[in-house]
Amino acid sequence: MPIPSPQPAVAFRSFSGIPEFAETAESTPIHLGIGNYDGFHCGHRAIFKKAQAEATLGGGIVGALTFSPHPEVFFKGKDAIRLIFSRERKDTLFANAGLNFAIHEPFSEHFAEIPAEEFVRILKKKIPTLAGLYVGDNFRFGAKRRGDIRMLSALSNEAGISLHVVSPVNYLGECISSTRIRTALTEGKIEDANAMLSLPYESGGIVAKGNQLGRTIGFPTLNLAWSPELRPKFGAYVVRLRVPATGQVFHGIANYGVRPTITSDARPLLETHLLDVPADTPPPTYGDFICVQWFKFLRPEARFQGVDALKAQLELDKIAALTNINAL
Repeated sequence: MPIPSPQPAVAFRSFSGIPEFAETAESTPIHLGIGNYDGFHCGHRAIFKKAQAEATLGGGIVGALTFSPHPEVFFKGKDAIRLIFSRERKDTLFANAGLNFAIHEPFSEHFAEIPAEEFVRILKKKIPTLAGLYVGDNFRFGAKRRGDIRMLSALSNEAGISLHVVSPVNYLGECISSTRIRTALTEGKIEDANAMLSLPYESGGIVAKGNQLGRTIGFPTLNLAWSPELRPKFGAYVVRLRVPATGQVFHGIANYGVRPTITSDARPLLETHLLDVPADTPPPTYGDFICVQWFKFLRPEARFQGVDALKAQLELDKIAALTNINAL
């Protein structure tokens, strides 16, 4: 389910392939970034800042050409990477970054076999007003990934398309990549992930009824049956909770995992205990859509020797969370 966000600055449309987009294209110059954009991190954003600057100078609209499924998923199947974000989440981030559109091109055997030498020609034929291409410096394309930046430059020049190769963005001395972000999330390094994403990692969903154990031990929770393709490290986190419908914002502790002390259910659950609900403010409840933003990893998930031991640890988590909340 898409995460509701503030109204983007421009109208945004999402297309399920180049033909669908081409049906709506008019005479406006098109400035197109090409990539997988999983996570839509700082490096990806730099590509589109360049595209937006060029579109502003010469007129036109800016969009992303991305692929579904991810090419590695197509080639490797169950052994492929796990994606950070869904298509819907990516579209939300694209829209909020001011893009006008995104094209989610189906990555098929036919697409994978397009010769690199034909790639730009086919794009130009399908999108005649294509004015600019924007890619990172490690961009590869075409069958067997034969196409490189040098070839892309020659092909773009031949087609009358301006090519812009954007340098990577570094974090802690290394190039930001979706791979680094995946690693940070699975290792609980949420602060590093957030820095590379440029925004807090966020989960969204409808509050569901749980087993209500939390309220019996003084830690009532708001529960999301949330299981992304790439699961962050199971454990306790300092979080901020937003209620898009009301604009309310709360701070809390969230536990993400399978609750080994309580149940043998293998399906992960995101449970958030709010720490700062004013006496005159009703908190979110069952059926409300909430967004949980993750800020700091406190500890790994563990199996405790009963409910009393769990409660004692939650008290320690609360103290640690309150200390960190003051720093947010």
